[in-house]
Amino acid sequence: MIRFRDRGARGRHRGGQIDAQHSFSFADYNDPKHMGFRDLRVLNEDRIVPGAGLAEHAHRDMEIVTIVLKGAVEHRDDLGNSAVIRAGEVQRMSAGTGIRHSERNPSPDERTHLLQIWIIPAETGGAPSYEQKSFASDEARNRWIIIASSDGRDGSLTLRQDASMELARLDEGVSLERSLQRGRGYWVQIVAGIIGLNGTEMREGDGAAITSEERLSIEADSDAEILLIDLP
Repeated sequence: MIRFRDRGARGRHRGGQIDAQHSFSFADYNDPKHMGFRDLRVLNEDRIVPGAGLAEHAHRDMEIVTIVLKGAVEHRDDLGNSAVIRAGEVQRMSAGTGIRHSERNPSPDERTHLLQIWIIPAETGGAPSYEQKSFASDEARNRWIIIASSDGRDGSLTLRQDASMELARLDEGVSLERSLQRGRGYWVQIVAGIIGLNGTEMREGDGAAITSEERLSIEADSDAEILLIDLP
């Protein structure tokens, strides 16, 4: 079964500093029909104007993954981490017993475009931690690469949950297949471009929750980028 989440039906907060679109209920956007998918709790697409961002705030008991698509994000936290995450880089923050952090667009003239994903951990508590890695665009060219997993396999970031995230960047006309495991759930997010997913057209910003399917078949109708989240 595939349940599609149209890009235009997402929640939205458009402020002077951040234009945010929410696939699931978040902050002032509350939709009981879209509270998450399995252990995937938040999937936000944010665009941040130059110099703007979020002041220091707190999280706990959440795996927070940020994928920077364009521009950069400056991160600071109370663990002593201070870093800039640039396009092509991915950040993982395990909030654990509690972490405070801030993030802003450090550029004077370029908007930041990013995805932020929250996954509920397998167990609460634990020491908070931080990780950041670069995944070159050619690594994911016309194939899946893993960017986060429970065991950090293949150089991926490490999640405190039996979940994984994969990226693929497809050239127009390329087809990509992936077998799916019975009993697990899969979320597909179209990061860029136009694809056919098991015969249904999807465009940038569209999402889909997939269960009880044996295979994922993707055909790129344009150059495209796809995020796949594999969940217990």
